[in-house]
Amino acid sequence: MAKGKNGASGGEAGASPDVAVEEAQAAPQPAQPAADQTRISVSRGFGNWLVRANCSLAFTSYQTGQLFLVGMLPGGQVSFHQQNYVRAMGVHATPQRLYVGSLFQVWRLENVLAPHERANQHFDRLYVPRNAQTTGDVDVHELNVDRAGRVIFVNTKFSCLATMSVTHGFKPLWKPPFISRLAAEDRCHLNGLAMEDGSPAYVTAVSRSDMINGWRDRRHEGGVLIDVRDDRIVTDQLSMPHSPRATPDGVYLLDSGRGQIVRVDPETGARTDIAFCPGFLRGLAIHNGYAIATVSLPRDGAFSGLALQDELRKRDGEPWCGVCIVDLRSGDLVEWIRLNGAIKELFDVAVIPDVRCPMALGVQSTDIQSLISFDPEFGPLSAPAG
Repeated sequence: MAKGKNGASGGEAGASPDVAVEEAQAAPQPAQPAADQTRISVSRGFGNWLVRANCSLAFTSYQTGQLFLVGMLPGGQVSFHQQNYVRAMGVHATPQRLYVGSLFQVWRLENVLAPHERANQHFDRLYVPRNAQTTGDVDVHELNVDRAGRVIFVNTKFSCLATMSVTHGFKPLWKPPFISRLAAEDRCHLNGLAMEDGSPAYVTAVSRSDMINGWRDRRHEGGVLIDVRDDRIVTDQLSMPHSPRATPDGVYLLDSGRGQIVRVDPETGARTDIAFCPGFLRGLAIHNGYAIATVSLPRDGAFSGLALQDELRKRDGEPWCGVCIVDLRSGDLVEWIRLNGAIKELFDVAVIPDVRCPMALGVQSTDIQSLISFDPEFGPLSAPAG
């Protein structure tokens, strides 16, 4: 294996073939000014939670255009690695691959390290952007991958679910029954996507409006959870719902205008409040009996017109920006990440299972030019028929 100056180190003799890496200058990039002006703190038990859960986290800030990867260094310190992706929104993670929605593209990042390799001595994953699908500015929100390998994303501007197109910015797959036609008008603010058995199952929308930006007049109520398989409204009267997630226990989602993580019975639509979180909720992951959710500060200093504002006042508290980890059995907020400073709004969060300490390259990082990896074995000169 070819090894760069500070690149991935090889394993024992006789190990499986490596991916060759040349000039792997993969040092974490200096933080952008917005990140420099933000102090990140974690709860005392957060690092131990990551170890027990056998995972790391990815979360995004569309406000500052950053992808954060959170893991544990060998010495027991929590690692925050960040890279710039303009208007970083939805994130989907597996141990070997990340997808990140951005301003007008959906990026695919691949891990280039073999299991026994480490980047910069400590990182067991090095995600490198390998391609981007140019969608145009369609306000990509959450995204996932179906069992056929298609990227499915919420196209908020056109009020539909979509996938990639070889020729066009997107191929529409489904729209809510109350949306009369596709138009770049963000009519209902479709935003969240839940998969089940490898297919789209549920979505959230802030309203059933069929006119341009009509959802803005329905923020305090009128939000819906829809089963896309039969166009059924599972429940309504939600306040700015986001991020449905299908589990054997029901569908969890964020009733963001009230600051509540909620469980919904998919048959009856009955709702159960699980936990209150101190900020505007966007982005949810469920892992080993825990909910991981991002919270954000208000843009105008107050959550005007939302029950969240009254609830914070009743609890004599202030909103904050960060990541909350909630025990779904008790509803207790057991661990947290908090950001104080220039970063005030987060969007999505994803669990990366079986990964200890990940890092990534940014699209405009200096290392992206010098890190070159290639498959160690030659492929066929002529492609197989078909």
